[in-house]
Amino acid sequence: MTNYNENVSVVKKKHCLKNDLLASLNTRILWLSKTYYGSVHDKKICDLQPLAFPWGIFVWQDTGFIGHNPHGVTVLMPTKKPKGKEHTDEQKIQNHEISSIRITVEHAIGGAKRWRIVKDTYRCRKFGFDHKVMLIACGLHNFYISMNANNIAI
Repeated sequence: MTNYNENVSVVKKKHCLKNDLLASLNTRILWLSKTYYGSVHDKKICDLQPLAFPWGIFVWQDTGFIGHNPHGVTVLMPTKKPKGKEHTDEQKIQNHEISSIRITVEHAIGGAKRWRIVKDTYRCRKFGFDHKVMLIACGLHNFYISMNANNIAI
């Protein structure tokens, strides 16, 4: 079972860096897209960075990925409220269940942003440095998760 969500560093009137990531239910980051600059839609990143999923798994997607239906997987996504109408009780329960599972992705993103270099502005302009910083932050987050799972003090 995997979750799909985006990681966005948005600062007004600054250059924006954006990645898509894939996280498991134990908040481990499994996949990170390459870093894109500026205003890029989540689904476009997903289309440019194709990912092969194992057959028959469940994927919980954010609403930013509407129209992305990988072959051989079951996609679960919250339903949007119809214009001028309310959700039915069944839709409310389903959205609540999906959001309670997807919150682990938000925790994974927060865990990667624990290292401030990912969320703060830095002035290094070397080519590819932004992506390396995000990749290292995701690796440190996964290391932190594995140390906590083994009850090892860090």
